[in-house]
Amino acid sequence: MALSASRPRRGEMTSLEPGSAAYLTEERMPAPIRLRELIRTIRTARTQAEEREMIQKECAAIRSSFREEDNTYRCRNVAKLLYMHMLGYPAHFGQLECLKLIASQKFTDKRIGYLGAMLLLDERQDVHLLMTNCIKNDLNHSTQFVQGLALCTLGCMGSSEMCRDLAGEVEKLLKTSNSYLRKKAALCAVHVIRKVPELMEMFLPATKNLLNEKNHGVLHTSVVLLTEMCERSPDMLAHFRKLVPQLVRILKNLIMSGYSPEHDVSGISDPFLQVRILRLLRILGRNDDDSSEAMNDILAQVATNTETSKNVGNAILYETVLTIMDIKSESGLRVLAINILGRFLLNNDKNIRYVALTSLLKTVQTDHNAVQRHRSTIVDCLKDLDVSIKRRAMELSFALVNGNNIRGMMKELLYFLDSCEPEFKADCASGVFLAAEKYAPSKRWHIDTIMRVLTTAGSYVRDDAVPNLIQLITNSVEMHAYTVQRLYKAILGDYSQQPLVQVAAWCIGEYGDLLVSGQCEEEEPIQVTEDEVLDILESVLISNMSTSVTRGYALTAIMKLSTRFTCTVNRIKKVVSIYGSSIDVELQQRAVEYNALFKKYDHMRSALLERMPVMEKVTTNGPSEIVQTNGETEPAPLETKPPPSGPQPTSQANDLLDLLGGNDITPVIPTAPTSKPASAGGELLDLLGDITLTGAPAAAPTPASVPQITQPPFLLDGLSSQPLFNDIAPGIPSITAYSKNGLKIEFTFERSNTNPSVTVITIQASNSTELDMTDFVFQAAVPKTFQLQLLSPSSSVVPAFNTGTITQVIKVLNPQKQQLRMRIKLTYNHKGSAMQDLAEVNNFPPQSWQ
Repeated sequence: MALSASRPRRGEMTSLEPGSAAYLTEERMPAPIRLRELIRTIRTARTQAEEREMIQKECAAIRSSFREEDNTYRCRNVAKLLYMHMLGYPAHFGQLECLKLIASQKFTDKRIGYLGAMLLLDERQDVHLLMTNCIKNDLNHSTQFVQGLALCTLGCMGSSEMCRDLAGEVEKLLKTSNSYLRKKAALCAVHVIRKVPELMEMFLPATKNLLNEKNHGVLHTSVVLLTEMCERSPDMLAHFRKLVPQLVRILKNLIMSGYSPEHDVSGISDPFLQVRILRLLRILGRNDDDSSEAMNDILAQVATNTETSKNVGNAILYETVLTIMDIKSESGLRVLAINILGRFLLNNDKNIRYVALTSLLKTVQTDHNAVQRHRSTIVDCLKDLDVSIKRRAMELSFALVNGNNIRGMMKELLYFLDSCEPEFKADCASGVFLAAEKYAPSKRWHIDTIMRVLTTAGSYVRDDAVPNLIQLITNSVEMHAYTVQRLYKAILGDYSQQPLVQVAAWCIGEYGDLLVSGQCEEEEPIQVTEDEVLDILESVLISNMSTSVTRGYALTAIMKLSTRFTCTVNRIKKVVSIYGSSIDVELQQRAVEYNALFKKYDHMRSALLERMPVMEKVTTNGPSEIVQTNGETEPAPLETKPPPSGPQPTSQANDLLDLLGGNDITPVIPTAPTSKPASAGGELLDLLGDITLTGAPAAAPTPASVPQITQPPFLLDGLSSQPLFNDIAPGIPSITAYSKNGLKIEFTFERSNTNPSVTVITIQASNSTELDMTDFVFQAAVPKTFQLQLLSPSSSVVPAFNTGTITQVIKVLNPQKQQLRMRIKLTYNHKGSAMQDLAEVNNFPPQSWQ
């Protein structure tokens, strides 16, 4: 009775004291808002700050709910947390709540829990290992949808430890008859193999019957699994090659099957499966004659029967082309593939045109003639507004240039150079130079082409363009009068293109007498006086657009004209004396030296300023060089010429003009001594380069006392009679001198105990890319305190995939035991483009030079 009397009557208010259990129950938070309401609320926010405030408020409510272990609304709260995570806000505090949902018996809880685990967890966090047992239980669950959730999660974020523990369950599900589970198990197996490749053999028995499945989902995932296994294991690749006939049959059924609403995409039956099968066939047919022969017919059917009006068909055709070009297919089939790419070039879709150009660029070296048929379409792509297409078209156009089409292609490329954006000019000019040097039909055409480039894009050319053109002009004796007249007219009143002005100044200095005498036969000669020529050179000297280097060329040209001209010597003396006090140190030094020639060594001036001799390039690739015309390769024996009486600049000295960059570098020593004495002008000064008179003027040798240029004895003396490097110093570590774009250069070292000042460096060049690097040339330069000899390389082709190396020997004399440093220059052709790079090597081990 007392108990019942103590109960409050119906309708009475009960007073609750704070701290009592009843009070806590009454003060519990209300039900959280639904996900849909949260999304609608966040979308009403007008500013980022307002949205952030809403998110923070909701996160605080979710944290409070998690602390109270509110099982009722945990699923709703985690779903809202995942939406906030997708918006970029932190949601890591919900990781453990995801694990609690996974452990729940409700499917709706598991679904949100596994989704949260895939989004919020990864293998870098140890928390994910707590899921292993739950996933294992769910993989053996009686409901296929729960098993599917577990497979998806394991295939998405399973670590290597989880994959090892659960691979057995995945393999069991891969053998089940349930197609829903088999397709998910196949994708999960792909993830397991990527994480733990040694588990690959576990899935081999389960793959036997995968391709017999009628369900397209299972077929698709099975092909993905087989592709992964073949890419990771050569043994698996050999094992699965027997499946080629079965894959061909599946692909044929897809092509010949009628309309199927379940798999049809734009009139094509399951294009996704077709693409996957084509990729797998490409892997299986690579470097295998039998497999390639088995798939030739079906590839031809796919290429001819696929509809090209829709993008779906183009995707299948593109995969077909890649497969044809990658396997050992018939020549007719390869032509068909290239014709498909040619049709792609006419497509309005820019992506398809870009893909076609990229694919043609990869195949131009192997199927040059077939690609040549589409030359006009490729050249038209140079006019495209899209810069990516324009660049690919430019690279492909240069790859198509050969001796037969050089004139037409250069006309188009020079027109492109005139109108293209500045970012293309440097690469285009470099390509024109290389193509003109390789395929020029005549020296006049070659000179005109280079001058056209310098006139159009002189500010964008490589550093070696000026010395290379000077060498070309020097060697073209019959073109001197024509060239100097063309250059004189080219720079009249326009000094904006500095490389062109430098070449013009050099030519006027060398051949100014031919310009004044009007000896040009190739075109109508112009009437020019000596004073007009000097006016041009003086205006170059005072022009604001002229660089220090250009002024040096102009001053040297004026000095040379003192021996070519007869009436203006006093004017030349005056100009030279004025620049003796120039604020430009380089210009001042030249002027002071030239003044000294006028005052103290005037009797030597004519010998010192005599015309430059013909510059002969000496090949560094052995007794014969391979002349490669695009589409044809043939050996061309080198002409053997007796050395002229003048100094012989070596090929390295000319090719490394842009590499040496200072007065402390010595060029490579030639491999044979020169026995003829050099002229006084060549021995004392080279007025074209950087000159430094370090001694007194009286120390300059006279023509009668000029020494002979002989080979240093350490390199060649006695090499034929006894080995010089028979005592190798052990323990010198090798170094990687260069590693870039797939090309790797390694140096190994040997030392001689009999002559410790000599180091032999053996270079090994390897290529990790998928295509060979051709016309490979390695050049090197060292400081003047060293002497260096570069011997012939073992080859000029660096094989792809690291299947071989080029070796070349460098001999270095270091009598002062100074720290060795070297600058190297690499030139080669790769993927249809001429490549060139410079590098400096400073990490030589101390044992190699101490």
